[in-house]
This record gives sequence, structure tokens and C-alpha cells, in this order.
Amino acid sequence: MNVIVSGYDVRWPGEFEEEAARLRGIFKEELVAIHHFGSTSVPGLKAKPVIDMMPLVKNIETVDLYNDKMIALGYEPLGEYGIEGRRFYRKGGDRRTHHVHIFQFDYEKEITRHLAVRDYLRSHPEEASKYGALKEQLANQFCDDMEAYINGKDQFVQELEKKALEWWKDKD
Repeated sequence: MNVIVSGYDVRWPGEFEEEAARLRGIFKEELVAIHHFGSTSVPGLKAKPVIDMMPLVKNIETVDLYNDKMIALGYEPLGEYGIEGRRFYRKGGDRRTHHVHIFQFDYEKEITRHLAVRDYLRSHPEEASKYGALKEQLANQFCDDMEAYINGKDQFVQELEKKALEWWKDKD
């Protein structure tokens, strides 16, 4: 799969809202909230054009019951996919458009990590710019090697998460 990083697209929030409405139609009363996170949720940040969504549900054990409806919407159900307590879905095959990371509403560790990074980058445009430049450089360097691209971001992302979580804790 090719690695494509593009400039921020002002349509991404609307694409999130459209897909969120579809997910609300599937999960109905089970749904507590849906968050847009990841790079496409940060205005001005360069990103892979894949909308990351985080629905929070009342009971994670019920989510698998909705797999047929998610498949009908074009999603591939992948179970926990490396993160315990999550249900992960991707849409679009090799031309991915959406990733859905579902957590139970009270699984604070993962939820906080994602929201803290999003909000930190929104509040620190210089950090977002550095992150965007790194992603663009890695995408150019490893345009046909997603694993190398991800590995190239790893140290920066770990440091970013640490800063974001400290900031999140202190902002309250």
C-alpha cells in the first residue's frame, strides 16, 4: 500500500460528520459519543487522507453483533487488532477512507491518549507543523513501505503522546 500524505483538507470534518451519522444509525442506543481524532481532526496538519473515528459505546462486548451492518456500510471488521478492549474497522480497502476505533466509554487510558494528542496538536500549531513535516518527509522516503513510514514516526509520536498527556493533565 502506498503512503500518501497530503495537506490539510477542509472537507475532512464534514466527511467525519457524514460517517458519524451513518454510525449513529447503526449503533443507536449503544452509542455514547463519537470523536474525530488523528491527523485529519487537526486543522492545518498534513495527514494521510483517512478519517479516524472513535465511537464510545456502553458495552464493548455488544459491538461484534453489529459486524454485518458495518460490513454492509463497507467496513472490514478486524476485532481488537492489537489493542485490547478495542474493536477496529477499516473502510476502503487499499484506498482507505475511514478507520473506526470503538472503545467502551469508560476505557479511559486509550480514549484519553487519543483525545489528548488531538487537543494538544490543535493547541500547539508549532508541534503540529513539526509532525506534519516529519510525516511528509517519511512519506516521500518510504512511499511504498507503510511499515517503514510508521516506524519512522514512532519516536516522535511517543514523545508527542507524553507531552500531550502531561498537558492534558495540567489543563484541568
